[in-house]
Order: sequence, then C-alpha cells, then structure tokens
Amino acid sequence: MKIKTNHLFFLLLTLLFSCKIFAQSKTKKGFDIKGEQVTFVFNVNDYPNIKNNGVKIKDVFVSGEFNNWALDQWPMTKVNDTIYQLKKDLSVFTSNFGWEFKFIVNSEHWAEPTSDFENSVDAKNPDGFPLMVYNLKLYSAFATDYGNVNFELKGFKDAKKVILSGTFNRWDETGFLMKPTDDGWKVTLQLKPDIYHYKFIIDGIWMEDPQNPSKIENEYSGYNSVIDVQKNVTFQLCDFNDAKTVILSGDFNDWSIEDYKMIWQDNCWTYNKRLSGGKHHYKFIVDGQWITDPHNSVKEYDGNGNINSVCMVK
Repeated sequence: MKIKTNHLFFLLLTLLFSCKIFAQSKTKKGFDIKGEQVTFVFNVNDYPNIKNNGVKIKDVFVSGEFNNWALDQWPMTKVNDTIYQLKKDLSVFTSNFGWEFKFIVNSEHWAEPTSDFENSVDAKNPDGFPLMVYNLKLYSAFATDYGNVNFELKGFKDAKKVILSGTFNRWDETGFLMKPTDDGWKVTLQLKPDIYHYKFIIDGIWMEDPQNPSKIENEYSGYNSVIDVQKNVTFQLCDFNDAKTVILSGDFNDWSIEDYKMIWQDNCWTYNKRLSGGKHHYKFIVDGQWITDPHNSVKEYDGNGNINSVCMVK
C-alpha cells in the first residue's frame, strides 16, 4: 500500500436505485453536482401528476431528510415556465453518504417522477406516506489512476473478481473493482484525510489486507484493515524574528516542548507536519513562552482551562 503526495479532494456522486447500479440508459434527474455546489432541478415536464392534473404552480420546494421533510423551508427559484432550481453548497450536507428527497409543489403536491429515473427509490416520508424519492449520495472516495492511495493485494491470480470495500464507500460490495497486475491486484483511490477501515472481497470471500499489520476487530469476530490517510500541513508564525527558538507543540506530538523545532525561512517560523483528518489543537513556544497562533482566529478550550489554536484537516 502506497500513499502519494497529491491531496486534491474529490466528491464522487453515486446514484443508486435499491442499492444497485442500473443501466446507462436510465435518465438521471433531480439534481446535478459541479464543483462545491449541488443544484436541485425541478422540470414540470418530468412529473405527469403535476403537469397533467392542471396544478397551477405558485412555488416549488425541496423537501427531504436534510431538512426533516419540511414543506416550505427550501424554496426553489423559477428559471422559466417549466424549470425551477435551488443551489446549495456541499458543506450543508454533513455526511459522506446519502439523503432521500423530493420536490413539493405549493407545499401540498408531492411531485411524482416517472419510473425510468435512475436515481429514484421507493421510500416513505416520516408520516409513513409512500413516495418515489431521489437518493442523493456523496462519497469521499473516488477511483482514479491519479489518486493518493494505492491498494494492492499480492497473489490470488486465479481469482475472477477482487473488490475493495470499506468505510470510505459504506462497505459497498460493487463499487471499487480491482485490476489485475503482474503480481496480484490493484486499485487507486483519491481519499480525503481520515482513518478508514477496509477489506478485500475475493470472489465473494471477505479478507483483511495481509500486507497491512494495522487492523481492528469488527462486530463479526473478524478484523478490518486500517489505513490512516494524512495531509501535509504547514504551520507558520510570521512574527518574532528576533526569537532564538520557536517550538510547535500540539496534541499530535503529546505537547512536546522540544520535538518540533521550527525553521526561520521566508520571514516566517515554519514547520511541516503530516496530520490525520480531523481537529488538532496546537500552540507555539517562543523562547519558552506559550502562545496561541496570532493569525488563526479559531481557538478552543481543552477541558483543562487552556485556550489552544485549532487546525482542521479535511
């Protein structure tokens, strides 16, 4: 297993129907994702129960799991006589996985799509009313030859199919098909910094990575392999040019007062550190005096009454 240095972030939009991937001939409707935005799209021509029943459209809302199926909280903007849109930043959706949603006209008419939409599923709203809803799924993992993590399995040359599955794709058994190599199997993913559990599925048989000693017991009395994908973070203190010694100290080095000596370069004290995804507390020690980062406004108490600067790695 090899980790490359490229840490661009990708979001993979996976459109599923009853948890299975259907044919390319299916029509994808309801939303589109570009860059850091998701655009919900309502076209009245796609909903015969609205168009053919003579419903006079006053407004259209997006209703779903992300807003507790509210009838009038996410209003859409009218683009023309038939199309309404609503744009939302991806940061609104706090999970890596999925939400069911639906369009509602005039806060009372649920728009029913035709059955040939690939990204629709049969479900029920919180009141138990049956709906054909859209399934918006966002995965942080993306299979690409230019990804930052190589997963390799040595041997098993006689296997017909090898799949990589893990917490990065909610243990999907079909998503990441590994390719045969001269000495085994391989797939490359783009993963954001985080700690992931994973296994290989060899012709239907699950097994942990025999080349990775890092593993954790799972609920099935077996083991999952564990990988910690990290990101390079540069800490800088662009002050105190007369200081003799500046130390970077944080929860990532057990608050050591001597390990990470910063280097003066380009008019700043600098230290590069690879960190796992998540929140990290840190401070600088300038000639023995502890200070928070004067150029970072994000600070938190640590539970012991101390105020620390916060670095978020994602």
